Amino acid sequence: MKRDRINEILTRISSVRIAVYGDFCLDAYWLMDPDGSEVSVETGLQAESVSSHKYSPGGAGNIVANLSALNPAEIKLIGVVGNDIHGRELSSQLQNLGADTSSLIIQNEDFDTYTYTKKYYGEREDPRIDFGLKNKRTEDTDTAILDNLKEALEDYDALIFNQQVSGSITNQSFIDEANELFKKFSDKIVVLDSRHFNASFQNVYRKTNEIEIAVLNGQDVKPQDYVSVSKIREYGNRVFEQYKKPIFITCGARGIISIDSFGLTEIPGVQLLKKLDTVGAGDTTLSALSLCLAAGISSGESAQFANLAAAVTVQKLFTTGTASGEEILALNEDADYNYRPELAMDLRQAQYQPNSDIELCYSDIVSRTGEIKHALFDHDGTISTLRQGWEAIMEPVMMKAIMGSKYETADSKLYEEVRQQVLEFIDTTTGIQTILQMEALVTMVDEFTIVPKEEILDKFGYKKIYNEALMKVIKERLEKLASGQLSEDDYTLKGSVDFLKALRERGVKLYLASGTDKEDVINEAQILGYADLFDGGIYGSENDIKKYSKRMVINRIINENNLKGNELLVFGDGPVEIKECIKSDGIAIGIASDEVKRYGLNQEKRTRLIKAGAQIIIPDFSQSDKLLELLLNK
Repeated sequence: MKRDRINEILTRISSVRIAVYGDFCLDAYWLMDPDGSEVSVETGLQAESVSSHKYSPGGAGNIVANLSALNPAEIKLIGVVGNDIHGRELSSQLQNLGADTSSLIIQNEDFDTYTYTKKYYGEREDPRIDFGLKNKRTEDTDTAILDNLKEALEDYDALIFNQQVSGSITNQSFIDEANELFKKFSDKIVVLDSRHFNASFQNVYRKTNEIEIAVLNGQDVKPQDYVSVSKIREYGNRVFEQYKKPIFITCGARGIISIDSFGLTEIPGVQLLKKLDTVGAGDTTLSALSLCLAAGISSGESAQFANLAAAVTVQKLFTTGTASGEEILALNEDADYNYRPELAMDLRQAQYQPNSDIELCYSDIVSRTGEIKHALFDHDGTISTLRQGWEAIMEPVMMKAIMGSKYETADSKLYEEVRQQVLEFIDTTTGIQTILQMEALVTMVDEFTIVPKEEILDKFGYKKIYNEALMKVIKERLEKLASGQLSEDDYTLKGSVDFLKALRERGVKLYLASGTDKEDVINEAQILGYADLFDGGIYGSENDIKKYSKRMVINRIINENNLKGNELLVFGDGPVEIKECIKSDGIAIGIASDEVKRYGLNQEKRTRLIKAGAQIIIPDFSQSDKLLELLLNK
């Protein structure tokens, strides 16, 4: 999303008046003293001791916390608590969040405030202690809640209707009368998020997850089951046809699907590389979504905003987090998305340009071609294969840096833990400057805490070690080239140089941009015989991220030449250049190359390139005539 648009949405949210009905709960955290307490004189039993304790709103209370973080004009609460210490603590905390609790009913009998107490002995969590599981709301309580719902529907911009606790709605008459209210105020925004009564309410917007939408379609699925995106679309469309109100389906890392009278919108999940905690993400999504809808934002754009908010929350570990406007803006600046994950993982779904190996990841991409004026190429793995195998060189360099003196002696569990993190990092950072990879390595070494802090090198030190190992391999290859044992064709992707020449002949301006040091990129391009084709310039790392990045080069090309997005082509075999191209609305072509053979498809590359947003995938440039015809329409 554009920064200005997010700011506009936040401004509109600031005038929203929103009401929340739900199961308001209190989460209690008791940190137990392992030394215990005294032995009880009365019972002779060893007493336990709580060293510290804290409390926070849970259930619908967490929705309130998320609403409060986005600063709407007013938050009204509708629900019930018990006449107990937990209820008083919960009400106090909700008031501190700026919520109006005057419609929070206190039921004196047969109702304990829902409270979930977690006991911790160090890192060990003991069985939870729950309050309120046998609650039964009285008819008087239901009547008071219904009266408050009616008032909210009359006076507020939107109502969130949230149900999480099993058995929290005990009277069918409450459901029937609520439906009468929703029918009477069918023009109002009522957003339902219910674990146990999803099919019981009419005239409401629905926020579900992929499992809940399957259940609404009569499917026998369990929480851990996988539901394909195609099935989610099918189920969502059926539910929309049945209820004729917008529906929003959260799909975890796969993003959000929004369906309304204007059609279906798929919002890709934000790609996050950190350790995540998904607890509370649904509450964040519901809150952000409802505020946007109440502010008059379209269903699709509301889902997009909520997707960003949830991506902020899941990065907050060991807490049920919230997302502020500032945090959403900050994440949006550098957000990368997980595009078409099912296509990426399944080659059988691929669709091709007729009679070719050119995969069209989006059927409408053909409508955007034909106006190409500039083309930027990544170097290693896209044109040159001189540095083929750099990943296998970087892996042990990083592992030895992280494990230090324990590299040879570490047990298999630690070794594999480090290895998997290193491999994942290398895979997701292909294409960025080496100095940035080494900067991240410094952080990884520090986080693993195996190497003493005083022995940790800086990014330049680790880059020197890596470059020495890599240049040893490259030197051997260049010697074979100089001696005539191998030719330039042996170190370039099949058809790549002829394709560059063909683009130049057709008036397309060419640029080369690599994460490798600039001096090395120029030298290798000259040795391989195509440096002079790049009339737009050759760019590479300068050991200063303020002076160079692929994003900077792409933005400069667009701004200096006043380009529309579809006038720029970007070719690359790494996620970085593909992502930056998509952010600039260019046409991104992923080179899923087998660098060993120099032709043919590398399926692992295909997967990561599609997830990064590539609109077209080619294995090499051997079908350049067909590719030129597709891109230039001539």
